[in-house]
Amino acid sequence: MSRKELFARVLDYFSRTMEATETELDYGSPFQLLVAVVLSAQCTDKRINMVTPRLFADYPTAEAMAEASPETLYEYIKSVSYPNSKARHLAGLSRALARQFGGEIPQTLEELTSLPGVGRKTANVVMAVAYGKAALAVDTHVFRVSHRLGLVPEAADTPYKVEMALRKYIPESQVAASHYWLLLHGRYTCTARAPKCDKCGLAELCKNYRPQ
Repeated sequence: MSRKELFARVLDYFSRTMEATETELDYGSPFQLLVAVVLSAQCTDKRINMVTPRLFADYPTAEAMAEASPETLYEYIKSVSYPNSKARHLAGLSRALARQFGGEIPQTLEELTSLPGVGRKTANVVMAVAYGKAALAVDTHVFRVSHRLGLVPEAADTPYKVEMALRKYIPESQVAASHYWLLLHGRYTCTARAPKCDKCGLAELCKNYRPQ
């Protein structure tokens, strides 16, 4: 099977078995989405959704959050992973947004990654979800599933290389959806430990699958 045929089969399976999905993070604006994604690094969406309601109630916009100190923001997010550094990131990116972008969330990779605490993965999520752009964020789930299904070569050993390899074969119209298909498949079925191969319609394509 050629790689093109493999991608077609995998994408057809996901499109038939998964609804059109978005992030599982709760948010009410592009700014709140950006904050939630920054907070979600190495932390569960469930935990972030427990923390953000109070944070967003008191600091709903970049301009409002720009007035808060990292110490103040820490008290809202201290139950998430790496709260000290994330509090500094939130204060810094809010001030940068207020100062450089009039409080609006930019729509380009270059502008987004110029903000404190915003890397390529976070920028891609914001571009795809908030603005509907063909952006593909590679997290640990996307990375793992892409390798197990043979969608990317073994030499694709960084998130950037995986992103570039996936983009070669995924149609523009399916790029944003493919991120969530791969992510959710990795989160709930193709898990790092004890994957649920018996519930996976793609098991026969998987390099790790060993029939019982």
